[in-house]
Amino acid sequence: MDVASIGADRIQAMMAQLKAAATKPAGAPVAPVGAGGEAPAAKVNFADALKSSLDQVSATQTRASEMGKAFSMGDDSVSLSDVMIAMQKSSINFQATVQVRNKLVSAYHEIMNMQV
Repeated sequence: MDVASIGADRIQAMMAQLKAAATKPAGAPVAPVGAGGEAPAAKVNFADALKSSLDQVSATQTRASEMGKAFSMGDDSVSLSDVMIAMQKSSINFQATVQVRNKLVSAYHEIMNMQV
C-alpha cells in the first residue's frame, strides 16, 4: 500500500469527483471528472488493484525477513536500523491491509443485512 504512488493530480481529480457528487441531486449518476477538465482517468480493476497491493505487502514482509536473517547471520552490509525500519514498514503495511479487509467485511455484512 504505497501511498507515494498517488500523485497530487490524482488527489485533485478525486476532490473534483467529490465536489461534483455533492452538487448533483440525489440519485443522479456522477460522471468522473479529470483534473482541469482533462479526460477521465482509466478505470482500475478492483481485483487487480487488490492483488497488486497484497503482492506488495508480501514482498515487503519477505524483504524484512531476509534482512533480519542476514543481520542475525552477521552480514556487515545490513545494519540494525535498516532491519528495524524494514520490519516497521512491513508491520504498517500488514496492519493497513488488515484494516482494509475489516472494512470490506463490514461493508459486505451491511449489504447482506439490507432489506430488499
